[in-house]
Amino acid sequence: MFKKIPHLILLLISIHYNLQAQFNLAHEIGVTFGPVAFQSDYGERHDIETNAGNTGFALGLVHYINFSSRANNSTYFNEHFKVRSELSYSTTSFRHFGQWVDQGGNSLGKEQLRAMRGASKLMNLGIQGEFHFVKIHDFENTIGAFGPYASLGLAYSFYDTEATSTLGPLGTSMTTIPKYLAPSDGRPNGFSTESKTVLSVIAGIGTRYKLTRMSDLMVDMRFQNFTSDWVDGLNPNKKIYKENKANDWMVWFNIGYIQYLEF
Repeated sequence: MFKKIPHLILLLISIHYNLQAQFNLAHEIGVTFGPVAFQSDYGERHDIETNAGNTGFALGLVHYINFSSRANNSTYFNEHFKVRSELSYSTTSFRHFGQWVDQGGNSLGKEQLRAMRGASKLMNLGIQGEFHFVKIHDFENTIGAFGPYASLGLAYSFYDTEATSTLGPLGTSMTTIPKYLAPSDGRPNGFSTESKTVLSVIAGIGTRYKLTRMSDLMVDMRFQNFTSDWVDGLNPNKKIYKENKANDWMVWFNIGYIQYLEF
């Protein structure tokens, strides 16, 4: 699934040089890392144990186009907006949690839910616009300052997901609860092991901390909402199982280090 990534990286490089040729831009690069909470079809909605159990980890490389640092005029756009491009990777493992697994007895259905396992690996290539609430020049010239921001953008993701069971291969009445045996959204069952691509919308809030003249620390929280409900490998038929309402989505908690390349 990662074969298309070099072509996308070349596309971003081409866009970068075209922008550089037209505008007097400054650049920043950085690394990010942190946990991700995957809101999936595993477990129970609004359950603390589910939210805590189905978490993973992410790493990212980021690049910023800074319109302010080398600009000859301080327009509102230059002083408050940056463009962020990002290549990130995350991995998450899944299990069922909540009352349908924990409470009472050892019926076949409960054993089947307890035995289900899932995993999803994601490679994201995205771009976001960042609005900085504090003037960018003011922040850059003040060591120890905070620079809060909000972001909105799109990502193109390659996902590799699998759904398994410790009882044996999924797809039989002995290993799989009936909810996941019904055909769903063009698949023969409500589960799938597959490698595909998906689009998503990303929105976030965060802040930078001015560490040195040429470097920042950053902390942010982002929401990534996918256009598919198969990213976690589960998608029970929505016409039959009405509780399966939403597509998959993730919450990111990032810590990062940003290095300015030039002023």
